[in-house]
Amino acid sequence: MGKSVADHEFERALAYGLSALDLLKRGSIPPYPQFYELLYTYATGVNPALNNRINAIFASGQAPTTTLAETLYEEFLRSDVNDRMSMVSQRMHVRIQDVHDAIDTAMATANAYSGSLQSAQGDLERAISAEDLQLLAARLLTETRRMQDTNRTLEQKLEASREDIAALQRDLDDVRRESLLDPLTKIANRKSFDDGLREAVSDARQSGNPLCLILADIDHFKSFNDRFGHQTGDQVLRLVAMTFKSNIKGRDIAARYGGEEFVAVLPSTDLKGASIVAENIRQAIHAKELLKRSTNEKLGRITASFGIALFRSNESSGAFFERADRCLYAAKHAGRNRVVTEETYEAVLEDIRTGVSAA
Repeated sequence: MGKSVADHEFERALAYGLSALDLLKRGSIPPYPQFYELLYTYATGVNPALNNRINAIFASGQAPTTTLAETLYEEFLRSDVNDRMSMVSQRMHVRIQDVHDAIDTAMATANAYSGSLQSAQGDLERAISAEDLQLLAARLLTETRRMQDTNRTLEQKLEASREDIAALQRDLDDVRRESLLDPLTKIANRKSFDDGLREAVSDARQSGNPLCLILADIDHFKSFNDRFGHQTGDQVLRLVAMTFKSNIKGRDIAARYGGEEFVAVLPSTDLKGASIVAENIRQAIHAKELLKRSTNEKLGRITASFGIALFRSNESSGAFFERADRCLYAAKHAGRNRVVTEETYEAVLEDIRTGVSAA
């Protein structure tokens, strides 16, 4: 009963790793790091485009080969969010350098114009002929026009740069948003959750307001996936994600923690309120009967188990998470498809010890 978050993380990663190695073995693909990464990513299901492509390959009966693995790796894993951010950053650097160059040119022209004016002032302080005065006026007029042209060019470049930089900023914002979303379910990903939990814990410490954490795990998801295929499994993950998202509000955060695990951070929510949210989500998931779209075949219902903890002001985010994870673990061992909170945790443990399944 005393498994820690690290234990669960290890077991989850080990399961993904064993699945990746099995796929490598079945396809006679060398277990090079890049091929292992490819199939490990497939096993986690975090890249839906990659999973769709590999599922289509399996369905077609095409034999996996090293060449095919190389092609898939280059297509799906070479280019990631970091690459895109780097590319946008380089584009912005080029544009800013263009602005600097335009400003340097304008400054050089302005300095030359200032020199011409000083020279003209010296000439005017001396007695000069009408002809020389006319030549001086013509020279100053030419210099003034050159200065006007340079300023006009600078304004145009600054305006173009302003628009380009605004577009690049929008691109960076898009990439940042994408980096915080799970690509399959379109809700917050693990990184976004970690950041959000840290911020929520800090706010709760300062304000003294309650903060609850819900952890959920889809029951028997691996066997469901094995039976009906990864595409149907992906639909289940999307369904659970949308159910989470539709049952939270305001500053609440719903995220896919990894695999078939989901989390919700509920600021300004006590244990009773969080229990109501979790129970609503549990019932909504269980109420939906799954159909295979291609055949209208009934696939039955899915269920999920939930654990809830209330933040304590003297604990770390990790300890907070671990207490919620213990409640989830108890819900699993008590028969699944139920919500276990800190208040019900000890009673559930006693039921498990005595062999009684809570209703």
